[in-house]
Amino acid sequence: MPFERNSGILLHPTSLPARGGIGDLGPEAYRFADFLAQAKQGLWQVLPLAPCGIGNSPYSATSAFAGNPLLVSLERLAERGWLAPERAAALPDPSGNVDYDKVNATKLPLLREAAQNFLRAAGDSARSRFARFQQENAWWLDDFALFDVLRARNQQRTWREWPRELARREPQALDRARHDLADDLAVVKAIQFAFFEQWAALRAHCRARAIKIVGDVAIFVSYDSADVWMRPDLFHLNQDLEPTVVAGVPPDVFSKTGQRWGNPLYRWDALAGTGYDWWVRRLRWALQTCDIIRLDHFRGFEAYWEIPASEPTAVNGRWVAGPQDDLFHTLRRHLGDLPFIAEDLGFITPQVREMRARLNIPGMRVMEFGFGDPGAHIYLPHRFESNTVVYTGTHDNATINDWWKNYATPAEREAARSYLGEDPDGVNWAFIRAAAGSVADLCILPLGDVLGLGPEGRMNIPSKADGNWAWRFRRDALTPELAKRLALLAEVSDRVPSAAAQQGHGEAREDFAA
Repeated sequence: MPFERNSGILLHPTSLPARGGIGDLGPEAYRFADFLAQAKQGLWQVLPLAPCGIGNSPYSATSAFAGNPLLVSLERLAERGWLAPERAAALPDPSGNVDYDKVNATKLPLLREAAQNFLRAAGDSARSRFARFQQENAWWLDDFALFDVLRARNQQRTWREWPRELARREPQALDRARHDLADDLAVVKAIQFAFFEQWAALRAHCRARAIKIVGDVAIFVSYDSADVWMRPDLFHLNQDLEPTVVAGVPPDVFSKTGQRWGNPLYRWDALAGTGYDWWVRRLRWALQTCDIIRLDHFRGFEAYWEIPASEPTAVNGRWVAGPQDDLFHTLRRHLGDLPFIAEDLGFITPQVREMRARLNIPGMRVMEFGFGDPGAHIYLPHRFESNTVVYTGTHDNATINDWWKNYATPAEREAARSYLGEDPDGVNWAFIRAAAGSVADLCILPLGDVLGLGPEGRMNIPSKADGNWAWRFRRDALTPELAKRLALLAEVSDRVPSAAAQQGHGEAREDFAA
């Protein structure tokens, strides 16, 4: 669906300078939302909010539905009586990048302590909301909680390595586990309750300031996830519950062996036989938690690269047709308008472009890609159509300043100077101004580019195993002068949120009291 002209910033909540070693949904998230409002930005794009799995990647989650416990604000919990104030006050200062090992060792025990306190001493109103949360979300919450607890009890080993009766979800074994682990399951559910109440309150704060949340849904799910454990019938697995084929992309100019991601592939025939019920639930849930959804690897809905699981690389794969329009027609029947963004980067065939056009879903244009050979000029503003989302870069890119200094070829720099001109504020602002002034309906800027950072502001280096997803910005970076600069640019490029979107300003109420 086409979007009203708007602009915003890409920033995952983990990058906020909150106390405790990682960004969260507490005071710094509200401060960032207020900065967006002052800057007249109407969009806040995040990455997937799910619990992270391998490599701490939000795209390798242990659930397609649960929230990441590390994003729960302990300060907010302390304010509402879940945790003694001095326990939250002892959290480390809000500086430096995320050390996930340290955060997991220090924050998770405090979250469990807070949840236990809540379960023991919550007031009637909070208990009523918690009961309603469990009832309304039992369809994913019950199995996720059991998966999470069993995974912890099995030293974080993948579910297939658990005792056979649990891996195969034998009913008696599951009933026995639910009985024996009832206290642990209640703690997991309470933490999920805390996450979604805090997220709902933050969204209400954003909505009151005419800010829409752009969420992110990865097309594939992790093998080591509650999703595959719950519904192995929806994936290509053998009798031993191992994947027979896995996801990836074929060789290209960047990789002679392609990329073997390893995600299990869907049995789209089985999904179609259920009326795509699992996908309808997944995207209904996504649209209940965010306003706009970026569909990662949109190309895979038209056709995906199928790699035999026995192959060590992606070389010996094949293209297989995906669900194509059928899935999206089903989604539209159930969900109405589809406020989606198609991540259509990389090698995109005419068939993918035609499908996206038929479905009227805007694609992405990343300006950093635009200054190579003439085929790359589709990423430059003169080639845009209005039903487009322009980015200077994404979470997978170097920042503009880093690209300019360390990655761009001399020919690319010369082309960029010719196209953008010299900018006294730096090359990052030349890109930002060109993106904002383009005809693209939506303009989204990574905060690292807005702040003019170099390699220290990069979020992810694809194919690098360690050290990703850790960047956090300095608290003093969001200045009134920066907000004013962005606001003036939004005004002159006609990207200020509309008056209709700004109705209902005022303080959002956070119903989160014990």
